[in-house]
Amino acid sequence: MVFFRSVTALSKLRPRLGQQSNLRDSVRWLQTQTSTDLDLRSHLKELIPEQQERLKKIKAEYGKVQLGNITVDMVLGGMRGMTGLLWETSLLDPDEGIRFRGLSIPECQKVLPGAKPGGEPLPEGLLWLLLTGKVPSKEQVDALSEELRSRAVVPDYVYKAIDALPITAHPMTQFTTGVMALQVQSEFQKAYDKGIHKSKYWEPTFEDSLSLIAQLPVVASYVYRRIFKDGKVIPVDDSLDYGANFSHLLGFNDPKMHELMRLYVTIHSDHEGGNVSAHTGHLVSYPIFVLRFKYHIINLNLDYENSVNHHLLLKDVII
Repeated sequence: MVFFRSVTALSKLRPRLGQQSNLRDSVRWLQTQTSTDLDLRSHLKELIPEQQERLKKIKAEYGKVQLGNITVDMVLGGMRGMTGLLWETSLLDPDEGIRFRGLSIPECQKVLPGAKPGGEPLPEGLLWLLLTGKVPSKEQVDALSEELRSRAVVPDYVYKAIDALPITAHPMTQFTTGVMALQVQSEFQKAYDKGIHKSKYWEPTFEDSLSLIAQLPVVASYVYRRIFKDGKVIPVDDSLDYGANFSHLLGFNDPKMHELMRLYVTIHSDHEGGNVSAHTGHLVSYPIFVLRFKYHIINLNLDYENSVNHHLLLKDVII
């Protein structure tokens, strides 16, 4: 699957931008500004209109600029090497590895807040970085952790939907079923039905996204414990961060496992857009986020690499 080079694509535009430094600086601004505001939504409320205008201007002034040539090999190779989508949150280099908003994994380990000094980065910190382009403070990460815990409530009908499946059903089938049942709560669906303007799509999408992120470990752990632990469910621990709570919900409370889960979730939080699940989710671009996420996880189940990871975890760690 193609590794989309959105940053490279934008860099090809830069020589053509001439004196339009404001477009270049808008990206740099995202990476360098800091704020003490603890509310993630308030940051996005400030940033998103600016980025909407930035993209409109790029499209209006440079929409006809060519970014490269397409060869037969690229087409036969599944679009490999083609610039096909805009993906600014991460960039995957075949030699260097992945960068999140320009930061490598070791750099993220260095600058993102951890649960303890020198510890692994908290996934909440990377989420803040991906959405805003800013490295958050520990206070901002702690506030986001608290908000995610408050949203980690899964309705009973979700569990009933999963329980309607035989316990022998594939874990991803059960997980997908649970996620689809969460759509009933969609704030975007309500706003969309009322005719919300496209410029405001981000607001209910943000609400659905944050709620879904909070609920995913609860649903995933329920499926795991239903299959492997006789259905004995563990409640959320309000004292733990996102990664540690996921480990706790699965039934692993060793501090080393908490640290491992924090790092694991952090470095798997974004994949540029070139792998099959991220690519499909972006291409579908369905307005209702929970339904769009369905395509992510369905293709995640079909992804060979993730199938290998699944079986290795079952063999060497979980069971």
